[in-house]
Amino acid sequence: MISILGIPLDQNSSFLRGPAKAPQLIMEAFYSDASNMFAENGIDCGDQSKFTNLGDMQLPSGNSAMNLIKKTVAKQLDKDQMVLSLGGDHSITFPIIQAYAQKYNNLNILHFDAHPDLYDNFDNNPYSHASPFARIMENNLVDRLVQVGIRTLNTHQKSQAERFGVEIIEMIDFNPEAVFIFDGPVYISIDMDGLDPAFAPGVSHFEPGGLSTRDIIRIIHQLKGNVIGSDVVEYNPDRDINNMTAMTAAKLMKEVLGKMVLL
Repeated sequence: MISILGIPLDQNSSFLRGPAKAPQLIMEAFYSDASNMFAENGIDCGDQSKFTNLGDMQLPSGNSAMNLIKKTVAKQLDKDQMVLSLGGDHSITFPIIQAYAQKYNNLNILHFDAHPDLYDNFDNNPYSHASPFARIMENNLVDRLVQVGIRTLNTHQKSQAERFGVEIIEMIDFNPEAVFIFDGPVYISIDMDGLDPAFAPGVSHFEPGGLSTRDIIRIIHQLKGNVIGSDVVEYNPDRDINNMTAMTAAKLMKEVLGKMVLL
């Protein structure tokens, strides 16, 4: 069984607020009559024997929110549920992975993003959405972190990637035919700004020259490894056009759910 969990948190956003509004709108797009509930691999994502919608968390302000996220995800994992989380900003990935690392050995992350989110210290906020993967790697929570779509790599984050052994596929080197192979369980983290703004205008940080929706779907379909969890983050409805990014987020969500069911 897979639990869908809304995490409406954007207090760790560095530029614009707005992603806290995203989970509800992604779920509305997910259930919209404009499409249907089937992933492209034939899985019915509306099948209540396989998927349960937990709704949105009620989060306190401050750092206690991070601990509550960890505990909430851990509770689902203790029930042998897998979790697909809807953010919210990218800071939610750190407490989610803290919970996952307690259950899964040899955990891997496949991360789609325009940004590596590896800052050691951004705005003096250890939980900044610019830093979740630094926190994950310095705590040795995963064996392997593969980042795809990066196009903002600066000197500091390059040095952080080298320090932690992060595998970065920058957009300048991206091969749409690449197949990603993992030993051990795989967690997929999708930052919506990993997509080119043409496909996902509803994000806080526009970074032209990114992935297409089909690029990400193809990678998900071709991925070799057991997908045991995922998040879709950084959708900012305040910047969306005609709910286009909400629909794209819901589409990616369906394809990940379809992949997770095949475990």
